[in-house]
Amino acid sequence: MKKFIYMVAFLIFATQVPLHAQQKMLTAVDASWNNPALFPARVPQLQWLGKTDSYVYAKKNFFFKTDAAHGKTVKLFDKSTLNADLAKAGIDTVKRFPHFTFFASGQAGFEQHHKFYVYDFLNHSIKKVNQVPDTAKNISFNEKTDRVAFTIKNNLYMAENGKVIQITHDKNPGYVNGQIVSRNEFGINKGIFWSPDGRQIAFYHKDQSHVYNYPLVDIDHRIARVKFIKYPMAGTPSEYVSLGIYNIKTGKTVFLKTHPKSENYLTCVTWGPAGKYIYIAVLNHGQNHMWMNKYDVATGTLVKTLFQETNPKYVEPLYPLYFNPFNPNEFVWNSRRDGWRHLYLYNTDGKLLKKLTFGKWEVTHVIGFYRKHYVYFISTKESPLQQNIYSVDMRNGKVVRLSPDHGTHTGLVSKDGKYVIDVFSSTDVCRDYKLLNDHGKVVRVIQKDKNPLADYKLGKMSIFTLRSKIDGAPLYCRMIKPVGFDSTKKYPVIVYVYGGPHVQLITDSWLGGAGFMLNYLAENGYLIFTLDNHGSENRGRAFEQVIFRRLGTEEIKDQMVGVNYLKSLPYVDTTRMGVDGWSYGGFMTLSLMLREPKVFKVAVAGGPVIDWKYYEVMYGERYMDTPQENPEGYKKASLLNYVHNIHGHILMMHGTMDPIVMWQNGLLFLQKAIREDKLVDYFVYPGQEHNVRGKDRIQLIRKIKTYFDDWLK
Repeated sequence: MKKFIYMVAFLIFATQVPLHAQQKMLTAVDASWNNPALFPARVPQLQWLGKTDSYVYAKKNFFFKTDAAHGKTVKLFDKSTLNADLAKAGIDTVKRFPHFTFFASGQAGFEQHHKFYVYDFLNHSIKKVNQVPDTAKNISFNEKTDRVAFTIKNNLYMAENGKVIQITHDKNPGYVNGQIVSRNEFGINKGIFWSPDGRQIAFYHKDQSHVYNYPLVDIDHRIARVKFIKYPMAGTPSEYVSLGIYNIKTGKTVFLKTHPKSENYLTCVTWGPAGKYIYIAVLNHGQNHMWMNKYDVATGTLVKTLFQETNPKYVEPLYPLYFNPFNPNEFVWNSRRDGWRHLYLYNTDGKLLKKLTFGKWEVTHVIGFYRKHYVYFISTKESPLQQNIYSVDMRNGKVVRLSPDHGTHTGLVSKDGKYVIDVFSSTDVCRDYKLLNDHGKVVRVIQKDKNPLADYKLGKMSIFTLRSKIDGAPLYCRMIKPVGFDSTKKYPVIVYVYGGPHVQLITDSWLGGAGFMLNYLAENGYLIFTLDNHGSENRGRAFEQVIFRRLGTEEIKDQMVGVNYLKSLPYVDTTRMGVDGWSYGGFMTLSLMLREPKVFKVAVAGGPVIDWKYYEVMYGERYMDTPQENPEGYKKASLLNYVHNIHGHILMMHGTMDPIVMWQNGLLFLQKAIREDKLVDYFVYPGQEHNVRGKDRIQLIRKIKTYFDDWLK
């Protein structure tokens, strides 16, 4: 449910500055992430220059190149030079740099208005290499050949030298090509996959003709229009997915023999380095059995099942195969088969050569290779709150931590693996950029931390643990005390909750992961508390699977550990406790309000799932099975069965065009409340989808604060 995230939670607590400087207060504009001046400073367009050990970045109106080893920096070009060269080539000038890809010394590619160019900035020449129609979507540019694959409506196309070739010809709108399938689950984030040499295109083909149409009402017309989307609810027919391989030379398409009329899921699509084979994780509809299959792209036939993974609850493949660039016959697989996400080394015949990493921690990303034997990865080895950069020697399994600072890190690895650009934040660093060598030594600081909230009054933030009553596991908690906190006074509390899989609210990152909104509420006199319960991210399979088939129930047990802790504090007013959350957090907000009646006085629930049988197949059936298989679990989780417990004040909010959590959820809850003569406040955002954006989000923040001010203060 990554897509459900309501609160931007990716950074941490500001560096301490003299108190006399902290005079400013956050506004609703700030809290809604509509004030870019408060964003952590970044290094724009930072990237490695091709296969060299130099990195490129933009600064103000210039592009620079820096040699990693010696730090020598040279200017490549500036915006005025670019605009002069654009004008000379008869191309529209730009107000800001387009996104460049520096793929060879002296050249960079960019796209503008669906036209693709190569800029030779040494010789001041710009060449158009391709273009696609204005109606093109899902655009995928191939750097080796300058070809572009794209979709128009439900069909797949390719452009070569500006000439458009139609690859698929499906007239039935229920057949969709080259687009995302399975509603972004299983790590799927695209529908087009270029072969390594750029001569073939793998693409998803989705048959959703038998999936129910779901109506969304667009009111931006005098006569409102109905927009139908395909929305397979749990226990109803799902899409059929297959994978086609288009050979550019022959103009023919071969579909892999993957049982296309089953409701299996196809993910982790990975081309072999030679382009002769393609690898797919085939997951059964019940999501408890996965086959890693190797296919011949010329014939579409199954060559071999390399390995299988099963689990009585669910298997969730998320990552592609990471082929070793120094040995094309080996790949690394990231799996939770032993209960924690770890790395396994295989050969292309499916032989497990060795398990590379061990321990009660998660490998979250593979980011590169070095020489023939080293893999760079990011993991929670130090703490579930942190994500650090490591290397592992594939010969002996020796793991070395490379990132020197605590916190949450990402890394950009040079092509040869000699250097890593470390980008991180922590509870005392807003954002830093450092260049590391392969031993983790800091070669130089690319950009130092600069705290954009240095002049703002913020409440004191702390991170600590409590113990779950389910299994004694530590539960990470975050508290933000009101500005000007006085321990002799009593304060109202807002519990901010998410609680579902694939989300971790509390991290060793800027503001402890709290973002601006929660600090804004703390500035206005509220004590803000958050707890990551069983089911949340980066704690291993057992911690997550506790919630299987009974969403809401186990999470409440953990959240009540936090509530009881709050009640034990002398400065907490237990008669003024509120709870707030969006999406899965909206579901949890109402679950806490209604299944633990009279604990909370006020609840604000945004985009909430009310009954899981109205949620989509892929996510819903993974954690709940189908309504037919688990009727008691669905009944117990359904908030429609607790409407009679309504007390205090409830505000529900929803976007009317939400394609993720159907608006129907909230309307059914309102209907039940009316029938049981219960009062609920309701607010909709016309035309908004699941995440309320733009100016509407500013109003949303004001609405939340005002509601708590009216009923909790």
